[in-house]
Amino acid sequence: MSKFENVTVVKAANVYFDGKVTSRTVEFASGEKKTLGIMLPGEYKFSTAKKEIMEILSGTVEILLPGSQTWQTIRGGESFEVDANAAFGIKVLTVTDYCCSYLD
Repeated sequence: MSKFENVTVVKAANVYFDGKVTSRTVEFASGEKKTLGIMLPGEYKFSTAKKEIMEILSGTVEILLPGSQTWQTIRGGESFEVDANAAFGIKVLTVTDYCCSYLD
């Protein structure tokens, strides 16, 4: 889906890593939440509270998922999942636009 309709957008940005990763929270009437954001080149580590699906809308990243020893390349148009209560590494190779969905 290329746009969300009938949603609430939280005005305050989520800012991480000295502003190199930012996002805005989108809330749906169903209670579902997503974030839309931009990541600048760099290497980061994130922890999850809920299961996440991260869609890479544009850009290129490499990810190191929990339990893996191998970095995987993910490009615009691809996505990956991370289980709840886990941590993953991400190397952002080019400016990357993303959408993160949080699952129960």
